[in-house]
Amino acid sequence: MPRNSKKIDLSIIVLNYNGQFWLKKLLPTLKKNYIDQSHYKVELIVVDNNSTDDSVKLINKDFAWVKVIKSDYNGGFAVGNNLAIKDNRATYIMLLNSDTEFLDQGQSNLDQMIAYMEQNPAVAVISPKLELSDGGLDFACHRGEPTPWASLTYFAKLEKLFPKIKLFAHYHQTYKDLNTIHQIDACSGAAMMVRNSAIKKVGLLDEMFFMYAEDLDWCKRFRDVGYQVIFYPKVKIIHHKYKSGIKSSNRKTSLMTRRYFYKTMLQYYDKYYQNKYPKFIRKILEYFILIKTDVS
Repeated sequence: MPRNSKKIDLSIIVLNYNGQFWLKKLLPTLKKNYIDQSHYKVELIVVDNNSTDDSVKLINKDFAWVKVIKSDYNGGFAVGNNLAIKDNRATYIMLLNSDTEFLDQGQSNLDQMIAYMEQNPAVAVISPKLELSDGGLDFACHRGEPTPWASLTYFAKLEKLFPKIKLFAHYHQTYKDLNTIHQIDACSGAAMMVRNSAIKKVGLLDEMFFMYAEDLDWCKRFRDVGYQVIFYPKVKIIHHKYKSGIKSSNRKTSLMTRRYFYKTMLQYYDKYYQNKYPKFIRKILEYFILIKTDVS
């Protein structure tokens, strides 16, 4: 049940870097379609990673209800979010991308996810159903552990050929019923709600990762101490993915983002798998990642 105390039930953290365009779209829908309707005490924090597009001025002028944390440098996803996570006393914390949008008619009511967490103390992370602008599923919100085999079957497109066969479809676990609530291995940092008491046990986001994989890493660390990660499709949020970053029209930004993705995937492998497999496995993964991301 919602609490009556002054303590924050849910602290939503939006990391921003030159995302003024997206903030103008997200913040009104978030407030109207969720915060104003919530039965819980909810706060919104925007962490600005040293933007140069007057994002902070926009927030102070048009969205005075938003708390702002200003960083004097862009340290990446983990560093930025950790500024708002550390010392945060909310019961639940949610990471949310600036390029998301909340739907009306209760479709994006996060209260359902909070209630589920209240009833299931073994759950550390819960993800809504992230839908792309075209209505398709953003499969990053429904992932399996990226073991070498899972990664190879994904990069070799075996998952796409055999989406319902567990042996080949582990990377995004497409063999599961996407219309039901169930356990997954990992979700996307674009929209993930986390139990703060679990964070106290496993620690903050790993700042070794500048961007990408820190959500995978966090989910794995929660699972490794016995917590569950849950996919909750009853709540939907739109993710305007690829509007910036990897598919950016700015070639320099696109190339830089691809390189971060490439580096991060190998960092994750090195952190968890390099001592468990022969060296040639890493070379194979490196080859596939190079092709997939077109870094050369």
